[in-house]
Amino acid sequence: MRMRRRAFVAGALLSAVAGRAQAERYPDKPIRLVVPFPPGGPTDLIARVVAVGMAADLGQQVIIDNKAGAGGNVGTDMVAKSKPDGYTLLFGTAATHGINVSLYKNLPYDPVKDFELVSLVGLAPMALLVPPGQPSTLKELIAKLRAEPGKWSYPSSGNGTTNHLAGELFKKRTGVDVLHVPYRGTGPALQDLLAGRHAFIFATLGPVMENIRAGQLVPVALMADKRSGVMPDIPTTAEAGLPDFVGGTWNVVAAPAGTARTIVDRLNASVNKALVDPVLSERLKALNMETSDAPSPASTKAFVEAEIVKWRDVVEIAGANVD
Repeated sequence: MRMRRRAFVAGALLSAVAGRAQAERYPDKPIRLVVPFPPGGPTDLIARVVAVGMAADLGQQVIIDNKAGAGGNVGTDMVAKSKPDGYTLLFGTAATHGINVSLYKNLPYDPVKDFELVSLVGLAPMALLVPPGQPSTLKELIAKLRAEPGKWSYPSSGNGTTNHLAGELFKKRTGVDVLHVPYRGTGPALQDLLAGRHAFIFATLGPVMENIRAGQLVPVALMADKRSGVMPDIPTTAEAGLPDFVGGTWNVVAAPAGTARTIVDRLNASVNKALVDPVLSERLKALNMETSDAPSPASTKAFVEAEIVKWRDVVEIAGANVD
């Protein structure tokens, strides 16, 4: 019995030593950063900027792997169940880590317990946008939608995403009768909006700034407490006549639960270094991303937990749910 116990203790010590040695060598091969949404959308664009900075700091490739589906749940669940060795990471969002836990009845992962929350990247408020031909002020748009109940629809990048919930909350707050049409990503949703098939969309400014500058989309209001530094001419929702209508998305880098603390801390330092790089920070600003100020894993976890509570209230108000 004593020999078995000694063997067990020795094995545990050897395993711990091996784990420390592996963490000290980390990273010694490319890292996969899973984006749980399609290429070309806001999450993908921001992730690619952050990946460049992380790769430069870590000395290894950080490869973007788009795994879309079920409002981000497919890719997120895949990372949650991956080996916790620091080589498979998630670029999470307000949907995957703030909303879906309240929206989906059978979420296959826990946004806090199943992850090591490495670092908050930043926040991006959404804007209410319309194609040419629709009213360009919030009051006029609401009046038109009320006068034509059931005629119009709005697209989103998928059930349970932030622009879906923003639309549902908009309906609740204004009493307009419009149909939600989910797409697999922001790109396809925008295409149909520009083709005149929908009345409006909620989206972060980054992916649509060129459409705005080209006159293809008209920004009606920004869901924020203050105006955008990139497009300061857009009024806030409060200024446009709809107070207390604030919301947006955010991004977080996460690793599977059980990832060594030394690896988590190394990744946290790498993300934070990328966020203060002058070139990369300008790129993120152009994508309407307000970067965070050196968040730690602990502060990132506290932020996510608070967002879960906030979005739970929004889901309840909007009456939204996904089976």
